[in-house]
Amino acid sequence: SSKIKSPEAESTDDVAVLEDHIDFSLAKTISQFEEKLKKGDSPDCLDDDIIPSTGNEIGAEAQIRLLKAKLRVMQEELDSVVCQCRKKDDENQNLKSQLKATEDENSRLQRTISIQLSHTEKYKMLSQEANKKNEGLKQELIAVEKVLQ
Repeated sequence: SSKIKSPEAESTDDVAVLEDHIDFSLAKTISQFEEKLKKGDSPDCLDDDIIPSTGNEIGAEAQIRLLKAKLRVMQEELDSVVCQCRKKDDENQNLKSQLKATEDENSRLQRTISIQLSHTEKYKMLSQEANKKNEGLKQELIAVEKVLQ
C-alpha cells in the first residue's frame, strides 16, 4: 500500500499532507491561518461550525490546537476510508480474477462438452452400423443353417 502521509510535508504536531493533491497543501493552509491569527485578523472559517460559539472567546493558540486536533481526526478518518477503499479495490481485483478463471473454466468445459457430443454422435453411428451388420450376419447365418438342414 502506498503511503498517504509524506514525512517531508508534515508541519508542526504531525499534520500530514496528501500527496495526491498537488495544488492543495495543508501545511500552507495552516501557516496562512496562523499568520492571520497572529496579525489579529479573524479567519473566514471561524464563523462556520468548525469552532464552537465560544471559539471567539478562546485564544489564538487554543484555536490552532483545536483546529489541528480536528485536522488530525479528519486525517485519520481519511486514512481509514482510503484503507477501506484499498481493501475494496483488492477484493474487486480478486473477484475479477476469480470471474476470469471461472469464465475460462466455463469455456474449457463448453469445448469439452462439444467434443463429447461429437464423439457420442460418432459412436451412435458406429453402433447403428454394427447393429445393421449384425442383423445382416444373423440373416446370413439363418440362411446357411437352412441350407445345412
